Amino acid sequence: MRSERPFKRSERVENEIQQILGEIQTQYVDLSDLGFITITHVKISPDLKNLKVFFSVLKRKKSIENIQIAMNKKAKAFRKYLGMALRMRYTPEIKFYYDDTVAFAQKLDTIFHDLQSDD
Repeated sequence: MRSERPFKRSERVENEIQQILGEIQTQYVDLSDLGFITITHVKISPDLKNLKVFFSVLKRKKSIENIQIAMNKKAKAFRKYLGMALRMRYTPEIKFYYDDTVAFAQKLDTIFHDLQSDD
């Protein structure tokens, strides 16, 4: 009898990749010139060959567009170290995207705070 797993293989791979990318960021790839970068979530294609990595930035030192460009320039280094840590046939191509959900949440929080102070 086969044990049911709580989620699909792609979700397990995404979780593992997110953890590995966090380790790569702290140990091998210097991102301090961009600000405090946090990898918020990862989305992998069904064939496991393409990877979308979403990040947020605290205390940014450049514009979001420049940070995203710089992150995508460093994608080759991330892919190199990811390939060494993953036990998969193919190392996925990495593309970085800015995740604006943190900024959006802060904006909503400010709006709600302003509404409460008006009452």
